[in-house]
Amino acid sequence: MTVLEQLGAHVARGGAAPREALRLHVADTVGAWIAGSATPEGRALVKFGANRDAMPDRVATHCALARLSEIDDIHLASGTTPGSLIVPSALAIAASLGREGEALAQAIAVGYDAMVRLGSGLDGPSILYRGIWPTYFAAPFGVAAVAARLLGLTETQAAHALGIALVLASPGVGRPGGNTTSRWLAIGNAAGEGVTAALSAQSGFTGDLRIFEGEFFSSIYGLSPNQAALLDNRPVPSEVSFKPWCAAKQTMAATQALKEIIESGIAPSEMTDLVVSVPPPYLRMIDHGIVPGDRASHLTSVSYQMAVAALAPEAALDIEQAPEGIPERIQAFMTKVSVRADEELLRHYPKSWPAKLVVSVPSGKREKLVLHVPGDPERPFGEGQVAEKFRRVTRPVLGQGAADALLAHSLAVLEGSPKALHAEIERVCIS
Repeated sequence: MTVLEQLGAHVARGGAAPREALRLHVADTVGAWIAGSATPEGRALVKFGANRDAMPDRVATHCALARLSEIDDIHLASGTTPGSLIVPSALAIAASLGREGEALAQAIAVGYDAMVRLGSGLDGPSILYRGIWPTYFAAPFGVAAVAARLLGLTETQAAHALGIALVLASPGVGRPGGNTTSRWLAIGNAAGEGVTAALSAQSGFTGDLRIFEGEFFSSIYGLSPNQAALLDNRPVPSEVSFKPWCAAKQTMAATQALKEIIESGIAPSEMTDLVVSVPPPYLRMIDHGIVPGDRASHLTSVSYQMAVAALAPEAALDIEQAPEGIPERIQAFMTKVSVRADEELLRHYPKSWPAKLVVSVPSGKREKLVLHVPGDPERPFGEGQVAEKFRRVTRPVLGQGAADALLAHSLAVLEGSPKALHAEIERVCIS
């Protein structure tokens, strides 16, 4: 059997995963989905998709809303953010087909597996810094797996669905900016292509079942897929990190190090110099200032994220996070932060995305190495932390009572029907 045929067999009949991990990732993603819908980018996407009611179009909008939140989950070793693509697509398709319970859980599990395996097989953390967005590249593949399972495709049909998804995939989006950046439109459409791939395979269309063994990836992308990673049978959801606040994951270890130094008794006002060391691959991504009104620049600037953690920690879960003006105290703190590459940290990467922080104060220096932040599998979130995060990001949109009710429904959906949950989410997003 080819690699794709083996993956098709897993999509059609696999899907074992710890139920507790699945239910927590479902709830976490629903929170991100609701929060994303309230941003300017989210409202623009909802408006654009209002008259596009085909299943691929609906999946596209829902997945884009969850992903743009930047509080969705992330699998570090593959460089992919699977929850924002897998959970909304699974709920939308399952609601439409009347699938529920174990069928929904298995579809979510094989979707996580597919996205993470492809990201790992293509060395997602490495290709990211070549301009290939692993999540965007893997989105059609992961959603095709979800749709194939919920549609009840055979092993061969599922393999063809995955093959078709791969040729519908695109590697990158460039650097579109502004409050209506096409980045999120693109990631949503990539998810929609996954639905199209599964539906076309159901109708008899075929893909290249030897795509991983042939020259497709090497000749077009200069990549050599790791077949062992593609066929790794470990359950994925328990290896996926929750994001503890709204920011690029690459900034979080340094920010967490600062938080822990502050918690040890060092006041931000005492700090005169902060030196951040990170693995070389993501130095350039996080070492920059901010552009007023440009959300991406705020989310990816480690100096800004550290300043917020030190001086305005209540803003850490502000999903919009793109103020037109930055307070002087934030700007002043940012000037104290410098960032450098440290080859030694590569031994931890990409299983973890570490940072070392050295803070100078009048009494000397304080040093902290952080390999894992809260929400990583090594510092796992339980239901209490997922619930608290859910409430903090959804209460501004829903109010307290409705947020609590939606949380309870999200945590229980794998034991019941997704139709009512999906209808409630749609109602909130379009209101």
